Amino acid sequence: MNGCDKSVGRYISILYRRAQSYISSQMKAYNIGSGQYIFLFILYERDGISQEELSQKLMIDKGTTARAIDKLEKAGYVMRRKNPEDRRAYNIFITDKAREIQPVLHKMLASWTDILVSDLSEEERAMLYRIMEKMVNSTMAYMKEN
Repeated sequence: MNGCDKSVGRYISILYRRAQSYISSQMKAYNIGSGQYIFLFILYERDGISQEELSQKLMIDKGTTARAIDKLEKAGYVMRRKNPEDRRAYNIFITDKAREIQPVLHKMLASWTDILVSDLSEEERAMLYRIMEKMVNSTMAYMKEN
């Protein structure tokens, strides 16, 4: 194996692409793409937050957020309402249709997690989560500094 074969970025990229493919296939019947489900998860916790807050919470640019919300709105999962305090801003609310599929989304992600960690011991799983958290924290610290 050469150096490129052991790249952390390469493995993350492979896992990301496989996750996107899995999620797309699982959510196809619900007309939800792999780039949209994460917005619903935030909205399940904080229904009615602003589109800008949604972008910040997910660390996703505003344009990507706007496109994802457009698709979810057209599919009937969310509604946009003008923010009464800032007429230029929108708050995003989930619909009954989105509430109905919440268990499906949770089950799908739990299944994907089960696939990812199926060959790991409890100790390895705990270590994996600690390492991943450190990696995320490192990237956040880097982004603040630069």
